[in-house]
Amino acid sequence: MAKYYETTTTFNYSWEQVVQGFWNRYPNPHSSHVLTEDTISREIRNGKLHSKRLLSKTNNLPKWGERFHNAKSVKIVEESVVDPKERTLTTYTRNIAFTKVMSVVEKVVYKMSDEHPGKTIAIRSAWIDSQVFGFSRAIRAFGVERFKKNCNKMVFGFNHVLSAMFPMHTPSANQADHHYMSKANKIKEAAKTASSQVKAQAEQIYQAYSVKN
Repeated sequence: MAKYYETTTTFNYSWEQVVQGFWNRYPNPHSSHVLTEDTISREIRNGKLHSKRLLSKTNNLPKWGERFHNAKSVKIVEESVVDPKERTLTTYTRNIAFTKVMSVVEKVVYKMSDEHPGKTIAIRSAWIDSQVFGFSRAIRAFGVERFKKNCNKMVFGFNHVLSAMFPMHTPSANQADHHYMSKANKIKEAAKTASSQVKAQAEQIYQAYSVKN
């Protein structure tokens, strides 16, 4: 039975920016394992953009895995559908060689975040399977762990590309620290003022009470 893995990533960019960046993900410093990418077909059907691409990636294996196959790279088919009306980008990828040893089928849905307007979430699902008798469980486990690592590389790499395409002017760490320190000082001063006012009011009440008695 194939092992299933799912993860969700939030990108601090709009859906339109993420879609633009998607076609420019490679090369980037965090995805050196992607060797080539070629567009096979691209067409508009029913108002949706359908694309098919062929990617070549490195396929480094542990020593125990070399007994099953020792190819240095693997071919990946990537199919995608951009729906501008629903504002979703859905991708499907799968390896087309050595599928009996290990097959990886991945689906990613990029859509606007309901909780964080202006941001985009990517819901990534993967099914990893192996048909190698006696080793399928170990190969599936290995495949899941490697997939997790590649997900991290993908996120770092994609963010690198997006930040280059759409520079975001955010406060530096020092500016942020200064902002929070200033805010803390204001709260402290306000507390002192309030405390002084309470003391003054208490003194007035005490004096008034003393005069009456």
